[in-house]
Amino acid sequence: MLTLVLAGLLAGVVTSISPCVLPVLPVVLTAGTRRPVRVVAGLVLSFSVATLFGSLLLSAFHLPQDLVRDAGIAVLALLGVGLLVPRVGELLDRPFARLRGHAAGPDGTGFAVGLALGLVYVPCAGPVLATIAVLGATHQIGFGALALTAAFGAGAGIPLLVLALAGDQLTRRVRFLRARARAIRVTTGVVLLALAAATAFDLTAGLQRSVPDYTAALQQKFESGASANLRQLTAAPEPAGITAWLNTPGGRPLTIAGLRGKVVLVTFWTYSCVNCRRALPHYESWYDTYRGSGLVVLGVHTPEFAFEHEPANVADQARALGVDYPVAIDNDYATWQAYGNEYWPASYVVDASGQIRGSHFGEGSYADTEQQLRQLLTEAGSGPLPAPADVPDTTPTESTTPETYLGPKNAPLDSTGDLPPLGRSRELHFPAAVAADTFALDGTWTAAPEHLTAGPAARLRLDFHARAVHLVLGGTGTITVDVDGTRTTVEASGVPKLYTLLAGPVSRHSQVTLSFTPGLQAYDFTFA
Repeated sequence: MLTLVLAGLLAGVVTSISPCVLPVLPVVLTAGTRRPVRVVAGLVLSFSVATLFGSLLLSAFHLPQDLVRDAGIAVLALLGVGLLVPRVGELLDRPFARLRGHAAGPDGTGFAVGLALGLVYVPCAGPVLATIAVLGATHQIGFGALALTAAFGAGAGIPLLVLALAGDQLTRRVRFLRARARAIRVTTGVVLLALAAATAFDLTAGLQRSVPDYTAALQQKFESGASANLRQLTAAPEPAGITAWLNTPGGRPLTIAGLRGKVVLVTFWTYSCVNCRRALPHYESWYDTYRGSGLVVLGVHTPEFAFEHEPANVADQARALGVDYPVAIDNDYATWQAYGNEYWPASYVVDASGQIRGSHFGEGSYADTEQQLRQLLTEAGSGPLPAPADVPDTTPTESTTPETYLGPKNAPLDSTGDLPPLGRSRELHFPAAVAADTFALDGTWTAAPEHLTAGPAARLRLDFHARAVHLVLGGTGTITVDVDGTRTTVEASGVPKLYTLLAGPVSRHSQVTLSFTPGLQAYDFTFA
């Protein structure tokens, strides 16, 4: 637990100095006399509570997921008016004045400003705390999650407090600034109103994209530290919270206890994940080769997108992909959380006594995993084993464009084109140039949390470096693919799934322009 808390604290510090924090810095630096601690305390409190409970409460009451952000924008605008109009400021500060025990004043809204900033700051948690992001799906909040969130919030607050105190000291020591307290208050009000407007219209995204993500390596390091702590397991957890079972007699559940005496390979996957698809042939081959010798492959399907929660969709895609070993549908992330897992694909090797003896995250190292399975089968008393499976390893060995989400919920800050506001349509235009490993939009698009829906004349331009380009796509229609003077079409139909748009023998750097039939839903690019 101590390691996890320290990792969360350091991850919070890294996030508060990353480009994600740039939009709130003007308000932090102009916190004003006697207010820096209040502003940062309010920010950390609202940020932590909203990060931990926001998704859970919004889902429970069937409210839009961007309501927290919109509330923060509204409060920022109201507080900006309060600083410009002293009478409004006194009215806003009265509830807090009663708690403090002294009169209200127009300078006293620091804590409220912090509360509003925290709501705007919530999206910064996404890249660092995958564990917290999953809580909205798991609906389970334990002591570990509370400690992790508190540590992350405290870590995020430390650099911001240092900056706020520095700004306060500058104001106190410079006579020119002290003599103009009213002007500073008005300036702060204007800054709040400007931030509210910029956030509402997504004007800060360009600033965030233009600054290199100089903290990415540090964030990954701290994420890995927290993940390693979560994966310190011995006895294999039982499958928990399973929605349905596939490929078992009568759909009956399996248990680790009931499989004692057998070697079990527990794999986490999701059907639209291209990395999982490249790993599946190995799992299927091992199951076919060694099940007569006592091996059970247990696939845990934990969804990434909303459409992957449908058991019928999972069953259909499992058949299409040739998955005939048992599959547990883990829609509530209960088994995922029990294993402390954070990756698709991931595999855990369980020996005949029910102990986890090894694990692997991501693709590759298939020969090592198979060798471990053979060793454990021999330990369990299996007779002569068949010859090792001969399935080629198709894990990409060259650097490729990273996975690129299109929905505002997960879209990277450095994507080129401005995304439409959630639930609204926007007509967009290609920029003069598209930066490496980013995308831009043209025509009319509508945004949902996980995907973009094409409207009239919808096009997307993607800069990529890869051998193959895949897209998770929903709806029925056609995509026209234009790349390097060549035009092809891809037909989409049925439930959302992964489509291959381009595939070639060697990796290349190029740009592809995609033209969409209105109504198609684009979720996520992956590359090989």
